[in-house]
Amino acid sequence: MRLLGRLVPRSEISSEQRSEMFALMERYYENISEATFSADLQEKQWAIILTDPLSERICGFSTQMLLEASVAGRPVKALFSGDTIIERERWGDRALARVWGRFALSLIDRLPTAELFWLLISKGYKTYRFLPLFFHEFYPRYDVTTPEWAKEVTDGLAQLRYPAYDPALGIVRADETKDRLRPGVADVGEERLSDPHVRFFVERNPGHARGDELCCIAPLTRENFRAAAYRVIGTAEPAMSVRV
Repeated sequence: MRLLGRLVPRSEISSEQRSEMFALMERYYENISEATFSADLQEKQWAIILTDPLSERICGFSTQMLLEASVAGRPVKALFSGDTIIERERWGDRALARVWGRFALSLIDRLPTAELFWLLISKGYKTYRFLPLFFHEFYPRYDVTTPEWAKEVTDGLAQLRYPAYDPALGIVRADETKDRLRPGVADVGEERLSDPHVRFFVERNPGHARGDELCCIAPLTRENFRAAAYRVIGTAEPAMSVRV
């Protein structure tokens, strides 16, 4: 049975739901503490929560916030996706992609004059693989050199968030306090390396297993969404209402 997904303001997440979310993170991540998780969640504005329709048990979530920065003297905004996890048994479910896509489209409509991006940090190839699935244009990527404007945007947003960001490599370096995926969760086997996007991710972020994160951006415009993304999102439903 398909998961139910909904966008929830962070202020409406109950203490019981927070405990469920942390327990799910702890199943798949090492070096994570409840205090760090709670602090990270507290700064976010929303969370996409995925639940089993029968038991109402939380099976996945993704935290979200809207960033604002000045890049090369101009204002930019970015939807930033933070902690994200779905239990292994539900990896094929599209609820997260569907709700996130509708959320992103609603922001595009609510901020029509903004220079708007998605900022994604990837410590696993499965997260990075979302970019070519959803977008025509995104950076960095294997088949196109990152243009200077895209590097400026990535650097400006990443440096706003992460003191450990290395602009020369586009990587947020992990230290001894950083969480990382548990062995076996998203290991890259030889068969995965036949995918050029996966191979590029591994080459650009060789320290992903220890928690290093590759910083990526995609322009958030309706034109940049691929046809495959619209098939996942669906276009017949009413627009999502989001307060920003």
